[in-house]
Amino acid sequence: MKRPLPAGFHLLYTIIGLLTCAGVALNLRAQQSQPAQQSQTKQQGVIRVQTNLVSILASVIDANGQPISDLKQDVFQLFEEGVAQKIERFEAQTNRPLDLALMVDSSMSTFKDMKFETESAAHFIGQVVRPGDTLSVFEFDEKVTQLADFSADVPKLQSAARRITSGAGTSIYDAIVLGSNTFRRRPLDRRRAIVLVTDAGETTSFSKFEDARRAAIASGALLYSIVIRAANESGRNTAGEHALITITDSTGGAMFMVDETHSLDAVFDRIDRELRTQYLLGYYPSPVPPPGSRRHVTVKVSTGDIVRYRKEYFTAYALR
Repeated sequence: MKRPLPAGFHLLYTIIGLLTCAGVALNLRAQQSQPAQQSQTKQQGVIRVQTNLVSILASVIDANGQPISDLKQDVFQLFEEGVAQKIERFEAQTNRPLDLALMVDSSMSTFKDMKFETESAAHFIGQVVRPGDTLSVFEFDEKVTQLADFSADVPKLQSAARRITSGAGTSIYDAIVLGSNTFRRRPLDRRRAIVLVTDAGETTSFSKFEDARRAAIASGALLYSIVIRAANESGRNTAGEHALITITDSTGGAMFMVDETHSLDAVFDRIDRELRTQYLLGYYPSPVPPPGSRRHVTVKVSTGDIVRYRKEYFTAYALR
């Protein structure tokens, strides 16, 4: 004959039973939520492509080489990889602040008129730097030296330009790469330009042509190249000139050939006018380009005038 269990045992068994049921329920809920958590984890690992506004600065030049300042948005057409794009942002004669890198070739091949060259540069600095703008001064021979960081202090910048001294060799590609990379420290909502004064006689760069071209494009800066040509044809570096033409055209800048340094003032004046007479075109690429790709842009105007603009850009790599 079985003895009846004490009353306390019934309460204990009841509690154990409830705890067991609760454990089973919790385990079942965890199993049910696991796929959702895995799905969420997978979702967090999905590559997200972010489409940013692409900004293109364009200069429109008439048959006399003068910038045109009164065009309306409807005369512009913009294409990416041959596909028409909708212009979402348009600013004529943009007055956005400017960051400019002035880079002067100080090699012996250009040093014969260096005094006039540096004075022309100093005059240009006083002319181009407006309220809100900054400028940096570089010299380059076999090496590239930054004589003054980006600043709005005109006398300080002019003093830096007058300190340029001669050296051996000419590192044009290194100068373009270094000048382009300095813009990484500058705010993105400002215009950017590089003014390069040289004889185009590349001799000592560690960087290659494509390094310089890609760096200039990626910086978003307009490259204005001023080539001081040798007095006699045999002294010209035509290969260097063609290389600079290609890089300059890719950025949307302009190339100027001068036969004597006394023409520098007129060229600097022209660059200053063009920098103040530009059009900002902004668009969201459609279709969305793949991340980390090189994109080609075409800008046209219905007036038939010449348009200078950045013809390529690189998309950002995907975010994770």
